[in-house]
Amino acid sequence: MAAGLHLIGDLYGCDSDPRLMTDAAYLEAFCKQAVADAGLTTVGSLFHSFGEDSGVTGVVVLAESHLSLHTWPEDGYVTLDVYVCSYACDNSAKAEALFKTMMDAFDPEDPHLHRVVRA
Repeated sequence: MAAGLHLIGDLYGCDSDPRLMTDAAYLEAFCKQAVADAGLTTVGSLFHSFGEDSGVTGVVVLAESHLSLHTWPEDGYVTLDVYVCSYACDNSAKAEALFKTMMDAFDPEDPHLHRVVRA
């Protein structure tokens, strides 16, 4: 059984670049670069905008598992989810790096964070 790390955030009071909250293509490119910078492997992605100046939902599927997020720009709220498996090697540090990059980008005033070690 492969252990994994699941990092979950409810990010309130986000003060980020508005494109991260409303521009699906911009957010997707940002996420894919953050995944690469963390040393993880993108195998696919899908991002959907709910309209001009509205939220975005997106997922980057990783060889190691996934990054998903949902934005509510009208509320300055983002849900963030990073999960990595550690089947062949321990990917926990990479998950932490990716999560930190995303947190820094959204700059939440009031983050509610959860860390789940799966085994």
